[in-house]
Amino acid sequence: MSLFSKKSKILRIARYGEGGPGTTGTVTTGTFLIEGQAFRALNGGPQFTFSPAISFFVHCETQQEVDELWEKLSEGGEKQRCGWLKDQYGVSWQIVPAALGKLLNDTDPAKSKNVMQAMLQADKIDIEGLKQAHERP
Repeated sequence: MSLFSKKSKILRIARYGEGGPGTTGTVTTGTFLIEGQAFRALNGGPQFTFSPAISFFVHCETQQEVDELWEKLSEGGEKQRCGWLKDQYGVSWQIVPAALGKLLNDTDPAKSKNVMQAMLQADKIDIEGLKQAHERP
């Protein structure tokens, strides 16, 4: 969580005790903040794994922020298409620059289509590449 700011921290971790349904000492729940937003994680056991059906969406203002989060979050994980990645734990993240939404919502449908095509061909999203696609005829 150190990637996100001083507004991120672990608030509480609960663990299984002796005689519980899980291995003693194993985390049962955790509550944490990311950028001031509270989350709770539940260890439902090995039959429940992470899936891309749930992902963390990270809105980035600069290419530097995209690049840093992309590299650090994907360490030990898997880089995917269109700004998606899986971290070392299998959690899905979408690393998306604010410029993408602005360019996709252009009133000119041809420009929006060009931006969409550029995004669909990318792994990590490149703001300059999106802008170049937007300006193509």
